[in-house]
Amino acid sequence: MGVILEKNCKIIYINYNIRIKKNFIIKFLLFVIILLLLLFYKINIKQENLRTQENYIRIQKDENFTFNLPIKKKINLGIYAFCIKNGGRARLTSLLIYYLYDIKIFNIYLFTRRIKEENEYILPEKIKRVIVNDDLINKIKKNKIDILIYQLSLHEEIKKLNKLNKIKVIFYQHLGIFDWIYGNYSIFKSLYKDYIKSKYVVNIIPYENDYIFKKWGIRSILMNNFMTYDFERIIPSYLSTNRILMLGRGDAKKKRFKIGIQAMEYINKIIPQSKLLIISDLKRINHLQILINNLNLEKNIQFLGYLASPEIYFKNSSLNLFPSISEAFPLVLCETKIYGIPNLLLGLDYTAISKGGTIIIQDETPESFAKEAIKILQYPEYRYNLGKKARISMKQFNNNLLKIKWIKLILSIYYGDNYFEKLRKFDKELTPLDFLDIIENQIKLLKKRLPVFENITIRNFENFSFMEKYNIIN
Repeated sequence: MGVILEKNCKIIYINYNIRIKKNFIIKFLLFVIILLLLLFYKINIKQENLRTQENYIRIQKDENFTFNLPIKKKINLGIYAFCIKNGGRARLTSLLIYYLYDIKIFNIYLFTRRIKEENEYILPEKIKRVIVNDDLINKIKKNKIDILIYQLSLHEEIKKLNKLNKIKVIFYQHLGIFDWIYGNYSIFKSLYKDYIKSKYVVNIIPYENDYIFKKWGIRSILMNNFMTYDFERIIPSYLSTNRILMLGRGDAKKKRFKIGIQAMEYINKIIPQSKLLIISDLKRINHLQILINNLNLEKNIQFLGYLASPEIYFKNSSLNLFPSISEAFPLVLCETKIYGIPNLLLGLDYTAISKGGTIIIQDETPESFAKEAIKILQYPEYRYNLGKKARISMKQFNNNLLKIKWIKLILSIYYGDNYFEKLRKFDKELTPLDFLDIIENQIKLLKKRLPVFENITIRNFENFSFMEKYNIIN
């Protein structure tokens, strides 16, 4: 019995030793694997950083950058948008991501309020998409964002973002001052008060950036928008028909499609064969359809619905009606002008693309709108001359140059505030004299459109504290 017990004890001891050795071997192998993985990860990171540095050196050489500071790793760049579908802002977001992704010095994170949808604008596959509800700050911290390009106008978010220290935020404005003054004065007051406290603001309207913002104490830099069509590849419209266009969101109050439709009543009397094609989403436009029926213009006006590629109708249209009360850098105006189509505008003289092949009317009545439209349609030489000027005026906008400016902007902010200031000073700024006509004209229109401003002066308008005193319900 003792011999058996002793034998069993030896077996247990041997098995125990085997298990210990096995556990040791397993732990050792796991340690080696982890060590190798860490080493492999470190090598990969080092190689990626080297590639980033090589890409950065190449960009410096190719684009003649003046930054002498090295870049040690990819910059974590966040871009925040509502969605990537349908609208001009969504389209511009996809273009911005496309151009920045192509240079390989950024890790790009797209933050959106909406989940991924069908028929979105195309994005590079490797872009990381993060859905945001009311947790933007947490999401950008979690993803270790270095710089965030913020494109919305949400007061509470902007207030929180302005308090961040380590994460730098570029507030990219897609709307102008008058969009808010005419659209929602309460938001106007809170929004621009926020921008006064913001370090980095991108503005797309010259007179706002170079003149008004300086008066209001907003620190901004001027940018254009990316062009959605390649100028060199576009065959201009033949301008040989009586076809008129009007594009945009028909339900949007600021687009004022009503004026364009009412103008057709007068145009039709002189040019019965004229036709207005309205390219717009068909939701919430019943009031416009009723107006068309009341004016007996069913044969002269047609709603085409929303079109992702409206250029099929640009090829032989002779005029675009643009009755918006306010805009910043409208893509519709860009695209029709690239096709050499004349545009009729109502008081909209301040955007970067207002001039060149456009007629800007100060009297905002349908009769005046129609009078100019009839003149363009009736006189081919006049129409062709406007179309030629429209197209030539768009030649100055270059996506590659704009891409370079965006890269310089991001790098200057990444390196430090002094570099951003140098970049701002590098831009050639216009003087108040250059904008005097614009300001005077816009103040006159403001008084007509909103009688509460009947006694306002230019000096009042230049003083944001004075503007804050108004309480207007739009």
